[in-house]
Amino acid sequence: MTRILQLGKFYPIRGGVEKVMMIFTEGLDERGYSCDMLCASHDGEVDDVILSEQSRIMRTNTLMKAAATMISPEMILRLRRICHRYDLIHIHHPDPMATLALRLSGYKGKVVLHWHSDILKQKHLLRLFLPLQRWLIRRADLILGTTPVYVSESPFLREVQDKVNFLPIGVDPYPWLADEIEAIRATYPGKKIIFNMGRLVPYKGYHHLIETMSLLGEEYVLLIGGDGPLRAELEKRIRELGLVDRVKLLGFIPSKLKPAYFGACDVFCLSSILKTEAYAIVLVEAMSLARPVIATKIPESGVSWVNTDGESGLNVPIEDSEAMASAIRTICEDPTLWEQYSRGARRRFYDVFTKDEMINNLIEIYANLLSN
Repeated sequence: MTRILQLGKFYPIRGGVEKVMMIFTEGLDERGYSCDMLCASHDGEVDDVILSEQSRIMRTNTLMKAAATMISPEMILRLRRICHRYDLIHIHHPDPMATLALRLSGYKGKVVLHWHSDILKQKHLLRLFLPLQRWLIRRADLILGTTPVYVSESPFLREVQDKVNFLPIGVDPYPWLADEIEAIRATYPGKKIIFNMGRLVPYKGYHHLIETMSLLGEEYVLLIGGDGPLRAELEKRIRELGLVDRVKLLGFIPSKLKPAYFGACDVFCLSSILKTEAYAIVLVEAMSLARPVIATKIPESGVSWVNTDGESGLNVPIEDSEAMASAIRTICEDPTLWEQYSRGARRRFYDVFTKDEMINNLIEIYANLLSN
């Protein structure tokens, strides 16, 4: 039996990279493949999580967190002990700790490098990490991106385009939670609901999304799910703009309730401004429930590829509240157009972004690589 290891960020899941690792691990396990995950723990729990007889999540102890990187010497030691068991290691970038562990492991088998994004924010870390990153790019037998745009435009991958491919991230469609959706809509009777979900961090562009609300009529409300370091600052801005009744920061939304908020909204709006937002899996989740999407045209990002302008919704310039407001009105105030984009969003989801399609393609990628 082919044995695969997903190597990368911490568990439990906190962000998009970890979520993709988990989808891969579970999806391959469901197909009968032996797929383990090795990652650093961020909650102190280090016991293995058994998924099945053939697959498990292995967590290593973390000494500290520095610049979004878990420092885990135990990961180095454990990978050295176990790497020989695997036919292929699938490492998820950016993760300096995982890269260092692979570099020191002595592993001789096939390596797939999943390039989720360039390192953008941590400039000092990048300078230190560059030699290791160059080694990883050379070592990889195949480099996968999430969209064709991102991997073709990354300055770090220009010299290795001959071994670059892409694999869109797919998810299971969210269920339609009729009772929960009705309860949310009843909380905002007669309102058009705009929804966004993500960490409250600068690159998400929430200031611009909140300012968009000052350009829209009283019939619109904005719900933002998620938490993060900008919460107090955003709450202050909401008060300054007199939008307390129309903009709600919901905080953390439990997984079982997320589908209800997606289903309750009239439109999902992504306001991110930097290519740190390389893909935005929330767009795919919204499309699975036939929600029209408005997203930003982030330079060198794959976001505007995920949301096809004129099919699943509209794309607008970054940091442009007026353009965002105009797009919201265009979709929400034209029932025929709303229905067109709703059908387009669902169609694009089932054509491109299902978990089954992604796992099928991943298995084919692995098989082709291992047969060479």
